[in-house]
Amino acid sequence: MTLVTVSALASLALLDSTSFGTLGIPVFMLVQTRIRVAALLLYLATISVFYWVVGLVLAFGAHEIHGYARALEGNRGLDRVQLAVGVGLFVLSFRYDKKQAATRRERRVAAGAGPSRHERWKASLVGDNARLGVVVTAAFGAGLVEVASMLPYLGAVGVITQAQLAAPAVAGVLAAYVLVMVAPSLTLLGLRVLAHRTVEPAMVRLGVWIERNSDDALGWIIGIAGFLVAADAAGRVFA
Repeated sequence: MTLVTVSALASLALLDSTSFGTLGIPVFMLVQTRIRVAALLLYLATISVFYWVVGLVLAFGAHEIHGYARALEGNRGLDRVQLAVGVGLFVLSFRYDKKQAATRRERRVAAGAGPSRHERWKASLVGDNARLGVVVTAAFGAGLVEVASMLPYLGAVGVITQAQLAAPAVAGVLAAYVLVMVAPSLTLLGLRVLAHRTVEPAMVRLGVWIERNSDDALGWIIGIAGFLVAADAAGRVFA
């Protein structure tokens, strides 16, 4: 591989490092008052392995995958299912409006009910009550949601495939790529642990802001994803 190719792959990896799965969720885990280092490391290891395996599948099965994709082209049944899923996600996004979420929270408190499923899930992901099974599930879920939309990663796999490397070299380059993807999160973890007195106040303030706006952010993410999925299918269904 040439220096230009390596530089291009490094640049693409740094772009991928800013995604919700590789940076957004780790930052959310880091801004808590108390963090579990093991849980965050497990999350980063899981999403790294996920992308590494996906990269191997794409690199070594590109021809077969292209054949399957061509075979599915024009399947109106699958297009209608995709359209329904997209519309469903878009409608679901309105449930996460901040005002509606606050109203539901007030009703639960007034009725003496416990925390919502969303709040229980967050409690299982961060802090002293973090459950490793939930951490692994969150990593896989983030990877599955993002992988099709991470154009830099798909482009990087194409660059690696065109380089015509031997199988061990492909595996090694992909491993280096995913390590660069999670490097910013690992750097933030190091700062959080080694310089906690300096960075903790800013992290806690950021955590309060994220917590206050998490419902709106989740709603926007779901809504945008639903719109894009539905728009893509609608162009074929109604053509």
